[in-house]
Amino acid sequence: MDNKSPPVRQSLPTGVMFNAYPDSIGSKLSDTIDFLKHPEMRGSFSLFYILPTFFHSDLDRGFSIIDYDLNEELVSQEDLDALNELGISIKLDLVLNHLSVRSPQFVDLLEKGNDSPNKDFFIDWNEFWKGHGTMGEHDYIVPDKEYLDKLFMRKPGMPVLTLRLPDGSLKTYWNTFYQKVDFDEITESDFEHIKDITPELAQELAHHIKVVIKDKGQLESADLEEIANRNGQLSKEDLIAAVCHKREYLGQMDLNARSEKVWKFYDETLGKLSGYGARIIRLDAFAYLHKEPGKPNFFNRPGTWDYLERLRGMAQKYGLVIFPEIHSEYGSGIHEEIAREGYPIYDFFFPGLVINALDRGLNGALLDWINDICVHDLQTINMLGSHDGIPVLDLKGNMLGGTYRPGLLSDELIDETVQRIMDRGGLTKNLYDADGKKIDYYQVNATFFSALGEDEQKLLLARAIQMFMPGVPQVWYLDLFAGTNDYEAAHRGRTAGHKEINRTTLTMEDVESGLRRPIVKNQIELIRLRNTSPAFTGNLKVLDADRNQLNLCWEHPEETLILKSNLRDHDFVIYKGDENNILMAFERDS
Repeated sequence: MDNKSPPVRQSLPTGVMFNAYPDSIGSKLSDTIDFLKHPEMRGSFSLFYILPTFFHSDLDRGFSIIDYDLNEELVSQEDLDALNELGISIKLDLVLNHLSVRSPQFVDLLEKGNDSPNKDFFIDWNEFWKGHGTMGEHDYIVPDKEYLDKLFMRKPGMPVLTLRLPDGSLKTYWNTFYQKVDFDEITESDFEHIKDITPELAQELAHHIKVVIKDKGQLESADLEEIANRNGQLSKEDLIAAVCHKREYLGQMDLNARSEKVWKFYDETLGKLSGYGARIIRLDAFAYLHKEPGKPNFFNRPGTWDYLERLRGMAQKYGLVIFPEIHSEYGSGIHEEIAREGYPIYDFFFPGLVINALDRGLNGALLDWINDICVHDLQTINMLGSHDGIPVLDLKGNMLGGTYRPGLLSDELIDETVQRIMDRGGLTKNLYDADGKKIDYYQVNATFFSALGEDEQKLLLARAIQMFMPGVPQVWYLDLFAGTNDYEAAHRGRTAGHKEINRTTLTMEDVESGLRRPIVKNQIELIRLRNTSPAFTGNLKVLDADRNQLNLCWEHPEETLILKSNLRDHDFVIYKGDENNILMAFERDS
């Protein structure tokens, strides 16, 4: 008999959440705070999800954390005090799966190698896969097919980064998301310390090594040995010593959750985040943390649950609500599994469902999802746009308990939705297998406004529906200002920079002029209503309607609010109390 006690349900705070980087508006967090203090914004937001350039980071727009200290270039303690004075609570990220190669722990490993106290802070790939694969040509183990087939890849190729330690030895570490090796320019001066070397030979060596790096993009042990053999008075070790210190790593290194040092780090970090005034902690990339040979490296059981339970215990000490961030197909039911364990979830289904509903003028799929939320009593944070793309894979069906469970949208409708967004200027991000082959698309990158065809009435209705949804609405700063696709930013970032299409920095002049636009003012009116009305702490009713309408009612002893909307022409009315008292009305040509 299982004597495990029932999970403790964590409760999200109420109100509407603003979402931005510290420098999404102006040049630092204080500029965003000035915006939130603006008279037009009074009463609009109770929460603020600040993205992780809040901390010291180097890649992936903040999600490659160096350390969790305040990024003094963008954030100050005065900013945190000001948010507290405004009555705005903070949501922050704990990136569970990885740290930057520039983190103190990894830098120490690079400097001291096997003598580093942090040598087990990251996952030694070959040690992890010992006995479960074959050593490959690049000096790391390739897992046997039965293990390899279970790995979920976030980038083409194997999820590894091979280091050259100070003693010249190679060691490979698990690297799920990003890795790159660069070399500072090699010059003849790098070889001057080698005994009996001539200036001519030093120059030749420097040139040859630069050619190898340019051709191959890397410099391996075999290359150094070949160069040494061609120059008889040199040893490979001499070359390693000369070249190794010019090697520069970039990447996000997976943490070794088998190490107690890592768990001590998590505990200390949660305490630090609480000290900043955080109430909610989003666990980024949590599903990749637990790794075990023979199981998927994404949300394997029971290990993932064991880790989450341990983290929840830590968070409770600091009065924090944690919720796991996960993308998974609706059909897999993972969102329901998470909710049953007492955790809030991100509503990654909502954005695609809204686009589908407003484009096709039909309520069916959206109503199915609202019913799911109510029946399963899901605590959600929902959004339209975000710092990421618009999720699409999440809407798919999948196997659940040996039976195929349909998605919220059919594959055909998902493809149609994706194609419409792409026709409107969106870009796609893909998933890959171990051989680097595309297996599916992951998300579409676009601003939500551009994904709707830059139709202001559609955006306004989408916002109204969001404000009447169960859960905590999260508002991306650029959506509020009806931001359009930033193709120049996306082009600068190439494939890896697709997300920049939806991350345009707004100047204070942009904000001031934006606050005078009807599409912005009307959204703020809707947001303020959701943030301040007691109705939304009551009960939600889905009212009868034909398939082209969506009618929602929130009832509370102090107030009742009703949304009646037409999904074909995108007109809508909000009533207070009953349909004799119109609170707001928005028509396409009004």
